Amino acid sequence: MSTDRHIVLFDLFGVIARHQRPGALARMAARCQAPTEAFTTAYWACRPPYDAGQQSAPEYWTAVLRSLSPSPSLSVDAGTIEELRLSDIDSWSRVDNRMVAYVQSLRAVTEVALLSNIPSDHADAFLAAQPWLHTLDHVAFSGKIKAAKPAPAAFQHCVIAMRAAPADFLFVDDREENVRAARAVGMNGHVFTGRDELTAVIDTWLPSRRPMRR
Repeated sequence: MSTDRHIVLFDLFGVIARHQRPGALARMAARCQAPTEAFTTAYWACRPPYDAGQQSAPEYWTAVLRSLSPSPSLSVDAGTIEELRLSDIDSWSRVDNRMVAYVQSLRAVTEVALLSNIPSDHADAFLAAQPWLHTLDHVAFSGKIKAAKPAPAAFQHCVIAMRAAPADFLFVDDREENVRAARAVGMNGHVFTGRDELTAVIDTWLPSRRPMRR
């Protein structure tokens, strides 16, 4: 069932924002005096609860460091954790300015929202650094809403928050598993590969390019 609205729901990283800075994990691994491969494995294996708002940053980084050195007597230094936390936030801080401009331009003709897997403290930093986020119709960060893609609850949050029907949404993400999950709850979906292809998809999906009445 649709309410005849058209809401473009964007992922953030890999679509509007860039993926993690090259070499960032190696630099964090060196700070921990750990092999890059072992650090990378621990970094991602411990990530889901942090992304979903079930762990604080200190809890996440303690889990990572204990995974690298599982000795029960390991002392986890608060200063090291804060340094890693800030380095991690910085590593995910870049945006694609052309995509930012395109997303902003869409607001003249349709509703635009965002759904991103991002820890709560990362979200706070992104909101402070990227004021254009405050102009969107809705912004949902996994660490804030306590649900991360591809869990259905992440998509259902947006449906409920925007008082819409799933079929009103076109969800855009660079990960196919997330697009499949959006389609499973009734949304339209598009796997992002580039701006030109996305523009054609959105132009076809929207009923017109006439300015919206807000």
